[in-house]
Amino acid sequence: MALYLLLGFSAGLPFYMFSTVLTLRLQAHGVALAVLGFFAWVQLLPTFKFLWAPLLDRFDVPGFGRFWGKRRGWILLAQLGIFTAMVAMALTASDASLAVTALFAVLLAFWTTTLEIAADAWRIELAPTAEAQGPLAAANLWGYRTAMVAAGSGALLIADQPEWSWTGAYLAIAAAAFLPFPILALGRPAQGHGGGRGTALVTGLIASVAILLAATAVTAAVGWALLAVAAGVGVTAQTNVLTPVLVLAMLPFVAMAAGLPWIVRLGPGAPARRSAAVGPYVDFFWRYAFGALLLLAFVSVYRMGDVLALNLSKPMIKGLGYSLSQIGRADSVVALVSSMVGVGLGGWMAAKWPMSLALAVGAVFAALGNFGFVWLAHQPTGEGLLYVATAADQFGNGMAGAVFVVYLSLLVNPRYPGAQYAFLSGFAFLLPRLLSGAGGSLVERIGYDNFFLISGAVSLAAIPFLPLVARVQARADDGH
Repeated sequence: MALYLLLGFSAGLPFYMFSTVLTLRLQAHGVALAVLGFFAWVQLLPTFKFLWAPLLDRFDVPGFGRFWGKRRGWILLAQLGIFTAMVAMALTASDASLAVTALFAVLLAFWTTTLEIAADAWRIELAPTAEAQGPLAAANLWGYRTAMVAAGSGALLIADQPEWSWTGAYLAIAAAAFLPFPILALGRPAQGHGGGRGTALVTGLIASVAILLAATAVTAAVGWALLAVAAGVGVTAQTNVLTPVLVLAMLPFVAMAAGLPWIVRLGPGAPARRSAAVGPYVDFFWRYAFGALLLLAFVSVYRMGDVLALNLSKPMIKGLGYSLSQIGRADSVVALVSSMVGVGLGGWMAAKWPMSLALAVGAVFAALGNFGFVWLAHQPTGEGLLYVATAADQFGNGMAGAVFVVYLSLLVNPRYPGAQYAFLSGFAFLLPRLLSGAGGSLVERIGYDNFFLISGAVSLAAIPFLPLVARVQARADDGH
């Protein structure tokens, strides 16, 4: 539990720095609301983590893996990536070029996601049952949410000081994010591994520099191509992207529905099921057959309300007249305590209650947290009222998140923990994050009140799925 508290802390620190904090930073530099919404698409990267998750199951990081093992080796590399990307964001904090800001934000999201893939795979290997998963998931989320609060609150309080501003905020969080690296590096070797610690560390650092440079070059090239395509088709801050985004979000469901009849008939020796690249994903659809579509529809809806609210809640609060320091104070002790209580209750519920009941209660409290922003908008500006709305949001988010992590973990085949959990947790946020990118444009049309009423209602929309998903059972193993 102590280990997963630390790993959760490592992954949680950078998250707000490429989401909520970045949104406020861009707003302070006069970036249009619609463009703020577009930056929410940086958070799409974790959705596609299944594309590189099999690499983390199959390969070791040179040097690091020889001494610390596969999982810790990738975690060490990811922490170096997080640190360098955040320092780069600090050095470009003027946002003079939004393309450069987006480049380093994407790199920060990529390495944060890589850290989560490795940590999630290790957690599922260590704790394959609901009873064991509950405490580990709670510890992981306690660390994660503690770090998110520390980063969100600390960064805003630092940024509000003229002598520090946004550069100081990002440098401070980068330094904090690097602290777990020496702790893990001083840890004992993985079982069956050994050799010289110093040699492994030096070799790993050299390999990490090469990998980080290659990742930066590839990201820059892909980003340049995407911006060129967007400019070529005339996408601007005034473009209504909601309709094409909805169409795009439906394509994965259509593709999966088309391929399922073929997948369910595959025998144990079929190349698609034995493939290292696609086998883990084919296995999920083979095990759950047509029930897989229902499961994926449910997980896509369950956290949608929280995701939609994430990027635009802070700009709304700032627009109500609250300062960065007031928002930062609300995101400190108030958010931390309420989030940790929510996570603890959610982890306990997932371990002790029927899963459908735990999921339903989590959805209700997540919806209440979103409705709290509507309530706040119609109150006189007061820091105490901001604390109430923040506490409601963090409590509901924490409770629903803890239950959801355990639920997704139980859907995974223990043979493919990293790849299948990456696929499920990534797919769960694909539709919400696609829609979140159009959130700025939507708010410009319907206003903040209606936006947060919709986001809360979407959280409740997951509840009618529960009797149906409870009936979905995995097929028996056929010897593959």
